[in-house]
Amino acid sequence: MARKVTQTSRFSTFAQMATMHQGQDNDRELDESPSVDGSEELYERLNLKVDKGQEPLRIDKFLVQRIEHASRNKIQKALEAGMVLVNNKQVSPNYKIRPLDEIILYSDKEAPGEEIIPEELPLNIQYEDEDVMIINKPPGIVVHPASGNYSGTLINGVAWYLTQKNSAINEQNLPRFGLVHRIDKNTSGLMVLAKTEKAVRSLAKQFFDHTVHRQYMALVWGDLVEDSGTIVAHVGRHLRFRKLFDAYPDGDHGKEAITHYKVLERFGYVTLIQCVLETGRTHQIRVHMQHIGHPLFNDDTYGGDKIVKGTVFSKYRQFVDNCFAICPRHALHAKTIGFIHPGTGKEMLFESELADDMKEVIAKWRAYTTNNGLRR
Repeated sequence: MARKVTQTSRFSTFAQMATMHQGQDNDRELDESPSVDGSEELYERLNLKVDKGQEPLRIDKFLVQRIEHASRNKIQKALEAGMVLVNNKQVSPNYKIRPLDEIILYSDKEAPGEEIIPEELPLNIQYEDEDVMIINKPPGIVVHPASGNYSGTLINGVAWYLTQKNSAINEQNLPRFGLVHRIDKNTSGLMVLAKTEKAVRSLAKQFFDHTVHRQYMALVWGDLVEDSGTIVAHVGRHLRFRKLFDAYPDGDHGKEAITHYKVLERFGYVTLIQCVLETGRTHQIRVHMQHIGHPLFNDDTYGGDKIVKGTVFSKYRQFVDNCFAICPRHALHAKTIGFIHPGTGKEMLFESELADDMKEVIAKWRAYTTNNGLRR
């Protein structure tokens, strides 16, 4: 018999997953978009290892037996959507489980009822008034509690900050404590948060309408041929590896995505660029730059955490390794954010300095290319 699955408060039951991912049409941006609900991030709902004595059994039947209130139809849809992995691979509903198989079930919906606990955390607040606040997020900080990150997130800190100023504020009268968009854990830079329900509605609509101005700076591998350009390719889930995203230039999968880029400085083997998003899709800049052969420097998800351009000499390899150590994350910073103020109706524009790790690694590449005659 297989080990019985115990559902804790961290996991929703399968019945609560009726709105599970059914393709890309209902997806929203997580890393660089407005959406909080229906995001493209996957949340682990169940993780189990099949017992040694388990007899072969179709996985859909197995999960129906093991998950309370589960229906076979819902489980089959989850399997078809790639939300169930066996030994880290997608399987069909008729796959027969084997002893010691490792099964993980995902959802693109956060488990309901996960309370945000206010925590006193440092916040780099660049601007604040009665309606909005602008925060410069450091790299390495998760924006919102989710599977595996239930404390220490940006919103835990925001919740503490806001409730200290006004004890009447809670998640009921200010959903998610004003979160209207997110950036990735390892992306640094500016975020806007709403402080009133009116501001939530206004900002959410601006993000939905793609009228929020967002400018990023990124260090990418290679020497781009053109000084500026536009990348047009749908972005959606990878057809095989469902936790990754991919570019679909023919538009046969995913959702429309447009990224404008401009070269700021060339360092021979890497290039500093500015990116302006016309749309906002999960990992859009990272996926688009990989698509044109220039992955972000030290992006361990999309192939930038190894030498992509350069020489084979050990001295160069050591230099790159030192750069990876200086900037131990993908080199992407949300530099500028602009929007219409929800209260005054005036245009607001905010800019931020690059995070220290990106400043340092750029300076190191600048010195290297100058000393080796690579600059042009």
